[in-house]
Amino acid sequence: MEISLDLLLPRDAASVPATRRILDSALRALGVDDQICGDIEVMLTEACTNVIRHATEGDDYTVRVTILDRRCVIKVIDSGGGFDPGGVPDPDPGAEEGRGLLIIRTLADDVRFTSFPEDGALVALEKDLEYGEDSLGGRLAGLRANGGGR
Repeated sequence: MEISLDLLLPRDAASVPATRRILDSALRALGVDDQICGDIEVMLTEACTNVIRHATEGDDYTVRVTILDRRCVIKVIDSGGGFDPGGVPDPDPGAEEGRGLLIIRTLADDVRFTSFPEDGALVALEKDLEYGEDSLGGRLAGLRANGGGR
């Protein structure tokens, strides 16, 4: 099973809940575990919010999601000035701001940051999926794993 979503969004705060709802609907339709859906929702929110707050150039950004059997890959791509994730300081304990990258790193199974100075940044988040018993996603992923499908 392979499901792809490609969203070109305005760099506006209203795009975050819209994106979150679209992905959450797809994950829930497949029967992804509630905790994993929640983790993905928070990761996606943090990544998109970082683009809106920090990618000063460009009017839009892209969220590209691929669900491949039991893996979800989310790429958030902006056209800002890029950034060095290693140069982002750790947030102060109890701080309300500046925790996005820490949250993303904690919840994702894999995170990659690629910066293209003056051309933007790409944040790739990966999360292993677990499906409920007899769920649509579990059946579709199982077909491919057992030699069915394409």
